[in-house]
Amino acid sequence: MRKIAIFLFTLVGVFFIDYGIKELFYVQHYNWQNRCISLELHLNRGVAFSMLEFLGENLKCLQLVLVGVLAYFIIVSNWIKKYPLSLGFIAGGALGNLYDRFNIGAVIDYFYWHCGFNFAIFNFADVAIDLGIALIILQEFLNYKK
Repeated sequence: MRKIAIFLFTLVGVFFIDYGIKELFYVQHYNWQNRCISLELHLNRGVAFSMLEFLGENLKCLQLVLVGVLAYFIIVSNWIKKYPLSLGFIAGGALGNLYDRFNIGAVIDYFYWHCGFNFAIFNFADVAIDLGIALIILQEFLNYKK
């Protein structure tokens, strides 16, 4: 039960932090820039690096299926017991981006690194997903070493 609570708390926390930050950019039009970083609204109608943008509205269905598959594996496997924090980060980020896709037809991105090289524009949900994946890899690596 404790692990499910960790999962749910992390999922809800990530979702609402992501939502709050995106509101700053989408509703309040927050904008800040310096030599290396730009914090400004970008609507991504695709997925990472704007890939699959050509799918248009069908991308919603594809992402909904992927989130459903993730939810299925979380529920029927022991993953929730093994990776509650990591899966909370991944699920919270995925639901945050899916919410954008269904609510406004695109994912709200805002963090742009352009110091020395240009990097993809991303958001907090993307960072949470990446962090969750990195934590699973780290946990597996540490368990393998034992």
